[in-house]
Amino acid sequence: MRKHTLFTLFIIFSFGLNAQIKLTNASFEGIKPQDATMPIGWLACKRGTTPDILPGPWGVIKEPSEGETYLGLITRNDNSWESISQRLSKTIVSGKCYSIKMDLAYSIRYPRHNKPVKLRVYGSQEKCDNAELLFESELIDNTDWETYDFLFKPKQNFRYLILEAYYPSDEKIGGNILIDNIQLIRECDRA
Repeated sequence: MRKHTLFTLFIIFSFGLNAQIKLTNASFEGIKPQDATMPIGWLACKRGTTPDILPGPWGVIKEPSEGETYLGLITRNDNSWESISQRLSKTIVSGKCYSIKMDLAYSIRYPRHNKPVKLRVYGSQEKCDNAELLFESELIDNTDWETYDFLFKPKQNFRYLILEAYYPSDEKIGGNILIDNIQLIRECDRA
């Protein structure tokens, strides 16, 4: 009887792990804080993408929500913005519901980029293709870290996740979004 119980627990545990997708360096660690630096495990997408590893550069001194560092992405008033991507540990499957949690904030101290903006998240088969908008956050105007839980149901399979700072409206402004502690992407029951 004990072997049967252990086997059942192993199957349940294995299925739970199989339903999770990990991101590499989801808390943007491994590099000391500095501006214009790509976090380990991530790729630049938009021309002019020079994310910042914070705190420290640009006078942004907010403590991380987790670990030692976090990511800062900006928008500019010249119709440009920053975007990064990563190849996922396994394929996100069309028609399934997924959940992803992350800590978001913005800083009023980012010179020339001190307005709140939105986060857009895309899925793609290519590293920077923006093939499908999975979700867009509300305006991130909180200066303290808040954990956001996003649900999405893709219309196609994809292997890349793309994070993009984006304008809150048609007005092109200099803004920023701070990102830390992205948790596992998990399958969910609804969407």
